[in-house]
Amino acid sequence: MSRVVVTGRVPEAAIEKLRAEHEVDAWQGPESIGREELLRRVAGADAVVSLLTERIDAELLDAAGPQLKVVANVAVGYDNIDVPACTERGIVAANTPGVLTDATADIAFGLILMATRRLGEGERLIRSGKAWKWGMFFLLGSSLQGKTLGVVGMGGIGQATAHRAKAFGMEIVYQSRSEIDPGIAAELGARRVELDELLAVSDVVSLHCPYGPATHHLIGAGQLAAMKSSAYLVNTARGPIVDEGALASALREGQIVGAGLDVFENEPSVHPGLLELDNVVLVPHLGSATVETRTAMAMLAADNALAVLSGERPPAPIN
Repeated sequence: MSRVVVTGRVPEAAIEKLRAEHEVDAWQGPESIGREELLRRVAGADAVVSLLTERIDAELLDAAGPQLKVVANVAVGYDNIDVPACTERGIVAANTPGVLTDATADIAFGLILMATRRLGEGERLIRSGKAWKWGMFFLLGSSLQGKTLGVVGMGGIGQATAHRAKAFGMEIVYQSRSEIDPGIAAELGARRVELDELLAVSDVVSLHCPYGPATHHLIGAGQLAAMKSSAYLVNTARGPIVDEGALASALREGQIVGAGLDVFENEPSVHPGLLELDNVVLVPHLGSATVETRTAMAMLAADNALAVLSGERPPAPIN
């Protein structure tokens, strides 16, 4: 029987699945586990099931010890894991792709609707108790039909977002490291372009690319200036892909008309310049936040850990 450390609260079904075969040490505190406590708990672990709030680096891997076989992240993104350090030590790293695709695409399109139709502004007005009256020019937003969605990162979530946009009558362009399946491209009517062209022609830019050194501040002052003044930016990928200070300036100065963010550079902190603005929708990293999706994520992470501990290939390896 191996020892599995779970670094944060996950659905009980996943814990029960792990406990059926192994000893499980699961953090149950209301707050995220502290660094020192995490380093203490992982000592002697054969498997670590991690949340994106925990940094899995060389220090932690060394604290765990040479018997550690697998780090199973309960997330599709894995910028919290030092994958080369895992590989160097012969540790399998795994993630949870696929199971959160629709939930995240729903949030992305929800942000598109909230930003373009100014729904957040309208709700805040109602809740403020201020007087309001219907009028021809009251809280006018923008329609989506016939407009262009630019998808940056055309993986599963990007494609799912594009399908939703197509249903709303939008045209699709995308920037990605490789061409998507020709059949899917034809179904969507999607055209692959370089980032510069995407920014110039899109009415809505939606970010779905992985985060890493190559995509840090991928959208900064220059890219925002290249967008249409009538355009919107939506980010449901990772916060540091966008330079929040530059975005706040662009929104304040009217370089773009609006934005919707589910992720932030320094979560849970949000750039104060964004908090002052009405033309940005801000939600607290809810991309995968459905009961069904979070349960599926935890179960897939458990499957990844159990497979490696059994000497098998995990369903979703990273390295």
